[in-house]
This record gives sequence, C-alpha cells and structure tokens, in this order.
Amino acid sequence: MADRLVCRDCHRVQGAEIESQCEACGGTSLTEDWAGYVVIAHPEQSEIAREMEVTEPGQYALKVR
Repeated sequence: MADRLVCRDCHRVQGAEIESQCEACGGTSLTEDWAGYVVIAHPEQSEIAREMEVTEPGQYALKVR
C-alpha cells in the first residue's frame, strides 16, 4: 500500500489510512499515481495557490494521473 494517496478532484495529499473519501473536498477518486507536491501555508498570499485554485492550507500534488 502507498504511503500517501491524492484526490484526483482537488489534488490534496492524504494519508494512506484514508481509503474511500478525500478529507478536504469529499471526493471519492483517490489515487497512488501522482508526482511532486507543494506545501501551501498561506493560500491567500501564494501565486501557486492561485494557479492551482487552492483556498485551504495543506499539501497538494503537482501532477495527478
């Protein structure tokens, strides 16, 4: 089993113990197939957060397949 899963909808990185639903958006499409991640602490001040359309602090995958 993977260390972390990523939500295909919001790209939020989840712990592997989350198996069925994203903690952030409630999406049910989680995957082990992702690459790179960014930690966003202050989304209101981050250009990357704006590009990714992230509004909540957290860890987000850069590429989700």
